[in-house]
Amino acid sequence: MYPNSEYSQPSYGQPPPPAPPVAGVPPSHMIYAGQWSTGLCDCTSDVSNCCLTCWCPCIPFGQIAEILDKGTTSCAVHGALYTILLLFTGCQCIYSCMYRSKMRQQYMLPEEPCNDCLLHCCCEPCAMCQEYRELKHRGFNMSLGWHGNMERQNHAAVTPPFAPAGMKR
Repeated sequence: MYPNSEYSQPSYGQPPPPAPPVAGVPPSHMIYAGQWSTGLCDCTSDVSNCCLTCWCPCIPFGQIAEILDKGTTSCAVHGALYTILLLFTGCQCIYSCMYRSKMRQQYMLPEEPCNDCLLHCCCEPCAMCQEYRELKHRGFNMSLGWHGNMERQNHAAVTPPFAPAGMKR
């Protein structure tokens, strides 16, 4: 593209360039297009999320889905649908797999270590923990949901600089 551009191709041995900014998504640091920020089995890097995902997966799934849907459906609705599928069919992994695919498309992430559906059918807690960590590393506060994150981002952008009152010429 452009030789001095921030988004040009890296030289041999250098890390890839950062992902271009996406409208409506909080900026992040050190996240590269085409890479997951953490590995699939790095669950212990966020123990509280790991425990919550293992014991009550509907909550982190709802949070992930709300953010990926950009707030069109609430965390509670996604969590309820996930729970209904879990209790009555046992096929909740198909539902959660769709959101992993959506996340990969939005952030240009590779389908690794295997197919999304296979990953969610065989190791759903690890996959959901990785997705949760990915969104956190991309600047989302998962407990705020989509609308809370957008308010936080807009508030941070509108806050005027602070100057001490005692300054005089």
